[in-house]
Amino acid sequence: MIHYRKILELHHDNISQRGIAASTGNSRPKVMEVIERANKKGLKCPLEDEMTDQWIEEFLFPEKTMEGSGRQPLDFDYIHKELAKPNVTLSLLHHEYEAHCRANQKIPYSYRSFARYYSNYAEKYKATLRIRRKPGEIMEVDWAGSTAFIIDRDTGEKVKAYVFVATLPCSQISYAEASLSMDLQSWITAHNHAFKYFGGVTQIIVPDNLRTGVTKHTSKELILNPTYKEMADYYNTVVMPARVRSPKDKAAVERAVGVISTWIIAALRNTQCFSIDELNEEVWMKLEEFNERPFTRKKGCRLSAFEEEEKFALSPLPITPYKMSKWKTMKVSPDYHVSTDSMFYSVPYEYINREVDIRVSDELVEVYFNHMRIASHKRLYGKFGQLSTIPDHMPDNHKLFVEQTSEAAIEWATSIGSSTLNVVQYILDTSQTEKLALQSIFSLKKSERSYLKYEIERACRMVVSMTKRPTIKGIQTILKNNKKNDAEQELKRKTEKNQNSYGFTRGAAYYGGKQNDK
Repeated sequence: MIHYRKILELHHDNISQRGIAASTGNSRPKVMEVIERANKKGLKCPLEDEMTDQWIEEFLFPEKTMEGSGRQPLDFDYIHKELAKPNVTLSLLHHEYEAHCRANQKIPYSYRSFARYYSNYAEKYKATLRIRRKPGEIMEVDWAGSTAFIIDRDTGEKVKAYVFVATLPCSQISYAEASLSMDLQSWITAHNHAFKYFGGVTQIIVPDNLRTGVTKHTSKELILNPTYKEMADYYNTVVMPARVRSPKDKAAVERAVGVISTWIIAALRNTQCFSIDELNEEVWMKLEEFNERPFTRKKGCRLSAFEEEEKFALSPLPITPYKMSKWKTMKVSPDYHVSTDSMFYSVPYEYINREVDIRVSDELVEVYFNHMRIASHKRLYGKFGQLSTIPDHMPDNHKLFVEQTSEAAIEWATSIGSSTLNVVQYILDTSQTEKLALQSIFSLKKSERSYLKYEIERACRMVVSMTKRPTIKGIQTILKNNKKNDAEQELKRKTEKNQNSYGFTRGAAYYGGKQNDK
């Protein structure tokens, strides 16, 4: 018989393997095998009283209990490790086990025995049973039915506080947080804090069908709240709400809600807190006690089960947490602006009277049309009625009116000619205010709609030659007169050309006739 307990205790006392073999009567290879297997499975001294030689043998060499049947032994550590991988099931592992047995001419266990032996092993020696839940696969979330409260400092009245609960079904670890509201802002914030607490993200989030997260859920259609869906996309996870009136779809969080209602909410019934932050400090202290409470039927606790069996399977967190945004749909007004929170933001004028989706975050206001972003603005704060207008969004005629600065005026005049520049510069220098000067210059700029650049430059050159105090009205008058004179000259030129087109006319004498004498 192998003296497992004595071997481990002598090894703990730093006795050499040769000395242990001589003391127990077991061979040195067997002593080495027992010590290596104990180190691998984390069995260390001091040992508890219940850890007899038989208990240690079943723990270190569970396959020995099945050797008498003549069947192929099972590698439970391998099975447990493989079950943690995505899409790997116990039936797949049993199929591979059967193929291995046939290849080695061994007798395999049936699937029922295979599953029973693994379940016995996992329930006795492991923190999680991976047949039911994959590690890192699901996070179930809900609001607790019971409420906590805080005390209003001014009135002394009790104010309700709602408790958010998130649970990982595999290890049963939970997170809880109190909030004064069950609105979308509180819902998203609690998710951010839950991911931070767990140190990672699960593949799937399973909420209830509450209005803050799910807009519509039927057997044929699922519509999530746009902000909630955006949060899930940001964390690279998927939201799969529980079926309506199907509590088994999120059984873990239902159990956790009941337990947390007892061990956190009820435990704080006599604790007076005067702010939500104070209440959450108390909630998190109770939460730590809850997650560190030892299991009743096996070693460890929820926190140790999570650290050992599930944390490795979570997806990494992004560098920064998700920043909440709100979505709304509205029609673009005729002035090519959309409004949110009494502020106005421009979109390209081509989208006037089109329905667009608006995403509002703390820093940005973004406008989307058919899922394509068409405008982005820095969010405005302060006095209502402010405008954020991007010049490229404006029609050309509006753009011409808005872009009125002294620099823009000089740039335009330079593009026309030196005489125009002299006129513009004179108006800017002599007007009472810059605004009046720019209004006059704008009137001249509008002349481009009816006159060519060289015509404007010619008019400016003429007015400068006639007076040292040029005016816009004088230039406009010259433009009209020049236009009229140019038209008359053109008409005269065409008339003369038509008259000359007949050539020289010969008289009657040329044809032999007589000319009448006068």
